[in-house]
This record gives sequence, C-alpha cells and structure tokens, in this order.
Amino acid sequence: MSLTSTLTSTPNQNEVVLACNNISRWFGGLHAVKHVSMEIRKGETLGLVGPNGSGKTTTVNAITGFFPPQEGEILYMGRPIHKLRPHEVAQQGIARTFQNVALFKGMSVLDNILLGRHNFMKPSVLSAMFYWWSAQKEEVKNRNKVEEIIDLLQLEDVRDEMVDVVPLGTQKRVELARALAAEPQFLILDEPMAGMNQEEKEYMVRFILDAKEALGLTILLIEHHMDVVTAICDRLVILNNGEKIKEGLPLDAISDPDVVAAYIGRVDHAAA
Repeated sequence: MSLTSTLTSTPNQNEVVLACNNISRWFGGLHAVKHVSMEIRKGETLGLVGPNGSGKTTTVNAITGFFPPQEGEILYMGRPIHKLRPHEVAQQGIARTFQNVALFKGMSVLDNILLGRHNFMKPSVLSAMFYWWSAQKEEVKNRNKVEEIIDLLQLEDVRDEMVDVVPLGTQKRVELARALAAEPQFLILDEPMAGMNQEEKEYMVRFILDAKEALGLTILLIEHHMDVVTAICDRLVILNNGEKIKEGLPLDAISDPDVVAAYIGRVDHAAA
C-alpha cells in the first residue's frame, strides 16, 4: 500500500466535535501554548503538526485534562471540558494514545487491551457475591468487545503474548487497540508512527483508517511524518513556538513559506 494513494473520508462539516477557543498554557516562564484556537468536525481527521517543542503535546494534554489551559476554553460537543480531570474527560468519549508507548509491562496483549474497558467496569462487593448472575455478564460483555477490537487490528496471533516481547510496531497497535476498547467518539493519536519503518507505517495507516470507518471516529492526529499526515488528514493545524501559524488543506499548509521556515529556517536570497 502506498501512503500517497490513501483516500481520506469526507467530514460532516455541520457539527463541531471539539473546539479550542484561545487556549494558553505556561509552565513557569515558558509559554508553551499561546492563544491557540481550532475546531475539529465530526468524522474529520485533523492533523496537529509542527517542529519539536511547538506545543502539540501540551495542547493535547490540555484537551485531555492532564494540564488544563490557564486561559481560554475547550468545548466537546458544545460542553466545556477544560476544568475536568483526565478520567472525567475519558468518560465523555475521548480516548488517546501516547507519544511514548505506555503499556503495562509484564501483562499480556489481551490484558492491556482489557484495561481500556475500565470506564465500563463497575466492581462492587455485591456484584462479586453474585458473580454468576451479575459480574460474569459484565465480564463476558467486556471481553467480547475486546475480541472485536483484536479482530479489527489483526492482533489474534499475539493476543496471549507478553506485551514486553512483541515488536514496537505491534506495541503501538496494542496501544491503539486499548484506546479503541474505550469506545471513544473522539480519538487522539500522539505520534502513532514514531520509531516505525516504512512498512510498519503503512500497516498502521491502514489500521487507523479501518478503525475510523468501522467505528465512526473523529480523530486528532499528531505526527511528524508528512507523508502520513498528507495521506490521511483532511486538514492541518500547524504550530510553532506555541502559536498557530497555519491552518488549511494538507498540501497547501505544508508548502506555506512560514511553515517551511519553521521546519528548516528561513533562507535569505541575495539580490542578483
């Protein structure tokens, strides 16, 4: 499969799923995100890109409640979420993967994916006492959902392997599976192709597109690989030094002189 030949879906432009309105976040004297505004529409894949240190992950951490914005607001389906804690954000139907693989070592692939179902598990002493009537049904339901995700991402062959011993590309797929197990409507992918070779990247692109189509997802994608973002993103928002410097269609955005300068520096042409 060629990344450049991948088709993107047409988003529904009438419904805004997530809106960041003039958000800012700083750490001491470092102004990491400066008055950033953006909207993500239902069914869209929006790419959030920029050089290292541009504020991408800080923006995602603001959305997911890890480091809430100190100015501005974040709306999800029209409701403010910028004051919610991370687990409360997750309960709204938002899931994410992380830039560095954040799986639980010493546990199997299956058990790691099952952890994505924590919002649907309601343990109690009473349900444990009546396991065969109550808790067992819940366990079976959660396991069935996980098996669907395992089939979707083709993880059958490694489902019982310790996650420590599977390749990095597979670990990234397991992390994606764990996020999908939470049944999100809005999925945030933080550099899902980091450390992958070309073949692994192409497989991951296919799995992301399959999951989006099968589950009706809206996706915010952070990624450094421009062949990936131009292949699967409907629009790009480009940050530099914590500020939004460009927003638009992928090929138009990455060819903008300000964007080129942010990545490789400005070239001053001597007068002829």
